[in-house]
Amino acid sequence: MTMLCFGESLNVMMTKIKRAFKERDPKPIQEEAQRQVEKGMDYIDINLGPAKKDGVELMPWVVETVQEACDLPLLLDTSNIDAIEAGLKVCKQPPIINSIMCRPERYEKMIPLAAEHNADFVALMWGPEGLPRDENERAMLWVELMSVANEAGIPNEKIWVDGIVTPVNVQQDQAMKLIRFYEMLPDMSPGVRSTCGLSNVSNGAPEHLRPILNQTYAVMLEKYGMQSIITDPLDETMTAIAKGQRQDIVEVVYKTMGGDEPDLNSLSKELGDYVKTTRVIMGKSLYSDSWLEL
Repeated sequence: MTMLCFGESLNVMMTKIKRAFKERDPKPIQEEAQRQVEKGMDYIDINLGPAKKDGVELMPWVVETVQEACDLPLLLDTSNIDAIEAGLKVCKQPPIINSIMCRPERYEKMIPLAAEHNADFVALMWGPEGLPRDENERAMLWVELMSVANEAGIPNEKIWVDGIVTPVNVQQDQAMKLIRFYEMLPDMSPGVRSTCGLSNVSNGAPEHLRPILNQTYAVMLEKYGMQSIITDPLDETMTAIAKGQRQDIVEVVYKTMGGDEPDLNSLSKELGDYVKTTRVIMGKSLYSDSWLEL
């Protein structure tokens, strides 16, 4: 199985991109778009952040700027609903709206937009109370959002469910609760797609440990049907895993998940580190910044 890669780095949080957005400078934006093509991304996520002031002008300008540089389909990512609508009008290919929360004040406006423009959307399991506590609360939010979307004529096949990844160093048990939610999804809603903001799992971890956390968790999610990840285009190992090119990593992670943990002495240091990281994400080892040294 392989996963689609949604490139996350055309993002207002990146200093160079933020400046380019502000100054309407197409060059850094187009260079980033072309880099994402070269790095094997399948979609580009255009993330404007809140974009309260000028989002309605900015989003279509960024969409057109990116489309001049490459043919990849797009995710439109901002909390400004009017900016999403303005961007939808200039997309050459059907885009994905990233994202629609499970809150009536958001979905009542945004689901009709998705239907009108024949756009897919990411269904974000963020409800009126904020982050769900477990897989059952996520499932309740999903059923509510799916019902509204289906009533608006949007089939499950056009919805990408994001159950919300949380940092493993803050809420270690949430990692497996999220996996259990994704395990439930196909039975609850045949045809639905899945995605996640993968790098959230390593938020707050030391920089050098973030890639292995992201990569290991992606393999664990893929075991339960994850179809796409919002990912860092510069993490080439992550892309190789998503494209089915690192079966050695997949194999040791799956074995560890299944209780058939490989003997660390029989593995390379690289593969042994994936075993240790799987144990941390599963909650079999307590999280600490030194888990690879133990």
